Amino acid sequence: MSFDAVIDVQNVSKHFGGVYAVDKCSLKVARGSVTGLIGPNGAGKSTLFNLVAGNLTPDTGRIIFDGQDVTGMKPHQLFHRGMLRTFQIAHEFSNMTALENMMMVPSGQPGESLLATWFQPGKVRAAETGVRQRALDVIDFLKLGHVKDELAGNLSGGQKKLLELGRTMMVDAKVVLLDEVGAGVNKTLLNDLGDNITRMNRELGYTFFVIEHDMDLIGRLCDPVIVMAQGTKIAEGPMSEIRANPEIVEAYFGAPVEAA
Repeated sequence: MSFDAVIDVQNVSKHFGGVYAVDKCSLKVARGSVTGLIGPNGAGKSTLFNLVAGNLTPDTGRIIFDGQDVTGMKPHQLFHRGMLRTFQIAHEFSNMTALENMMMVPSGQPGESLLATWFQPGKVRAAETGVRQRALDVIDFLKLGHVKDELAGNLSGGQKKLLELGRTMMVDAKVVLLDEVGAGVNKTLLNDLGDNITRMNRELGYTFFVIEHDMDLIGRLCDPVIVMAQGTKIAEGPMSEIRANPEIVEAYFGAPVEAA
C-alpha cells in the first residue's frame, strides 16, 4: 500500500549546549491522517514540532513538506505553502472580536494596501465581503455563532482553542500542527474540540499532526500514534497497540497509559 507523506522528517537532530533534544529522528505523517505524537516530558516532542514548523533549524537531517525540501524555512514561508500551527497557549487578538480574528488570517487582502483603499474601494469591499462570509461559515461550522461579536480576550480557554482551530480554516491548509490542543480546556469544550477536529479531517480532508498529553483524546482522534523518547521515535501504531505494549508503558510513562 502506498504511503503519501505530507511531512517526512529524515534523520533530523537538534542539540542545545551538547544535549540532543532531537537525535536522528525520522518519521512520516500521512496525508489525510490525524497523527498523534506522544511521549514523556523531555522526549523532544516540542522541539520536533518547532523544527517541522520552522521555528528552529535542524543541525542535521532534512524536513520534506508536500514533496519539497523545506529545511530551514521560516514559519511565514511554510504558512504560505499550507502548513499551519496552533499553540498550547492560544494566540488570539484579544481586543478584536472572534469574527474579526477569523478575518485577519488570509494574507494579501486588497484592504492591506493603502492605495487600493483609495483607488479600488469596490475591489476592497468585495474582497472583505468574501472573507467575512468565509469567516461566518467557519464560525457556523464550529458552532461559535453565539460569541462571534465577543472580544476574543473575553473567551474561555476552550473557546479560544476553537477560535484558533477556526483560524486554520480561513486558508487552504495542507496540514495543521496542533500543540497541546487540550491544555486548559474543560471536558465539555474538549469534546467539542475533538468532534471538530474529526469533522475537519473526515468532511474537509484536513491532515493533523497532534502533540497531546491527554491519552484518551489521542486515542479517540489519532491513528497512527507515534511515541518519542530521548529525542527519537521508538514506536508507531494504533493507540490500542501502544497501550498494550508493556515496555513502552512502563519505561516511558511509569504507569499504565490510562493513568498517564
